[in-house]
Amino acid sequence: METNLSIGKLAKAADVGVETVRYYQRRGLLETPSEADGIRRYSDDHVDRLRFIKRAQTVGFTLEEVADLLSLNDNRDHHVARQLASEKIQDIELRITRLGKMADALRQLVHECECGGEDMPCPIIRMSLE
Repeated sequence: METNLSIGKLAKAADVGVETVRYYQRRGLLETPSEADGIRRYSDDHVDRLRFIKRAQTVGFTLEEVADLLSLNDNRDHHVARQLASEKIQDIELRITRLGKMADALRQLVHECECGGEDMPCPIIRMSLE
């Protein structure tokens, strides 16, 4: 485990910005190491934690949920982590269903717009005015 990474090298290794690292530290998601010779030194564990945070966000977890997952991992409570992931899947599937209905409604409006004549009001604009 390397423990000699500057904040810039840490950010680069985790493919995030330095301000992201600082933000996660302020949020309590990432430990701020003590200074040695006036410089904070980070380890590979910090890189792994940053990568986990980014992956969790990519699959739809909020930073609050990421904090919960990190806490659960620290306590090795995999059952609760699995439950949170299952709930996130249900939430994503519900959003997909809603987005599908929205797309269907817009398709219908586009179809009506294509079929309407120039003398009829545009259904897309009419819908937004109602």
